[in-house]
Amino acid sequence: MPADSHCHLNDPAFEADREEAIARAQEAGVSLILNVGYDAPTSHLGIKLAERHGWMYASAGIHPNSATMADGKTLSTIRDLAKHPAVVAIGETGLDYYRDRAPKDVQENSFRAHIAIARELGKPVIIHCRDAYEDALRILKEEEIEKTGGVMHCFGGSPEEARKFLELNLHISFAGNITYPKAGGLREAVKAVPGHRLLIETDAPYLAPQKNRGARNEPSYLPEVAKTAAETRGVTYEDIQRISVTNFEELFNIGGAKEGEIVYKIRDSLYLNVTRACTNRCYFCPRFYSDTIQGHNLRLTRDPSAEELIEAIGDPENYSEIVFCGYGEPTLRLNVILAVAKWVKENGGVTRLNTNGHGNHIAKRDIIPEIAGLIDTVSVSLNATDPQIYDEICDPQIPHAWEATVEFIKLCKGRIPKVTATVVAIPDKVDIETARRFVEDGLGVKFRVREYNLVG
Repeated sequence: MPADSHCHLNDPAFEADREEAIARAQEAGVSLILNVGYDAPTSHLGIKLAERHGWMYASAGIHPNSATMADGKTLSTIRDLAKHPAVVAIGETGLDYYRDRAPKDVQENSFRAHIAIARELGKPVIIHCRDAYEDALRILKEEEIEKTGGVMHCFGGSPEEARKFLELNLHISFAGNITYPKAGGLREAVKAVPGHRLLIETDAPYLAPQKNRGARNEPSYLPEVAKTAAETRGVTYEDIQRISVTNFEELFNIGGAKEGEIVYKIRDSLYLNVTRACTNRCYFCPRFYSDTIQGHNLRLTRDPSAEELIEAIGDPENYSEIVFCGYGEPTLRLNVILAVAKWVKENGGVTRLNTNGHGNHIAKRDIIPEIAGLIDTVSVSLNATDPQIYDEICDPQIPHAWEATVEFIKLCKGRIPKVTATVVAIPDKVDIETARRFVEDGLGVKFRVREYNLVG
């Protein structure tokens, strides 16, 4: 049930068969649609569609190609329309130097005016940017867009450009052009966006996906975008559906507060959200900037019991593995791990422990004999090849943490069937090849690189 974060059923292209296109979207499983206004009439029609169809929402704005229309009176109309409860965002607005239908200074003034309305009303901004990345970044920084939030719609830039917008607390949305055979560079950008900032869209009636290229685009084609995003990111179609809905609801502030999940599925693995506590405060850890991973809300109000986890798992054989993980360090609750892992193994399941390697320090004993036979794989977040860098990026709350981690890896080798040490590819901090040699040659275990700011 994917969510279409940007389409234009309010466009004249749908005048003849709008309700039929809406029915086709529902049949295709599209669960949420945001009809984006690009002038006052389409903003007003978007509201009418939202009033008629409770699973639709609207935005109010003036497209940069029409920025000459953004005088005081029209902007006042946009502001009034934006106060409607169905309007969840301001825009689309931004800069378009490709078509150049409005002077650059006029586009900039309109862009800033829209951001001011968003700031006043507390709603995110839908940003159109074409051939204008440098100026858009400059304006967004000057207007402190991170306080307002928003989305770069129909993103067409590089991974590096995506990261610059991500640093401004913006979401990134991808459209049907990611399905085009020659869009390899754009698909690299799809990989670079963290799961909690990713959106998909059709931008209908424009940019139909490859399967329908040349035809009028419509929301029922959104599954093609979702499938390509899933293949590109190495996750399932179900994962992308969930991510698109969760991020739509969070960015546009709909659906209300969600309870944290104690188990969560990614691909064919089931992860257990064992604890909220941790002995590290890694600055790249998602728990410091998001409630969600891959569309799952992991913000718990209390730690689950072993009995609750076992009940939530169901049949362990339904999953490729059961992973002790979550938003904290699982070995802080060793007794829960042991109880649940024993039950999983007795019921034919495969287990993995994701840990920072502090378990022996926490328990003040060698815990590996206790987990041996219950845990099939241990994945240890080594993160650095020396204690200085480790302390800098992980901010451990225990003494000699890096040394404890290295020692834990050594003790796991030969006693746990599979052992992997992982590092996060932090630019200018972690030398991947040095880390690889340290792990494979020095520690004699498998090595894996985790992408910076990409989890799950």
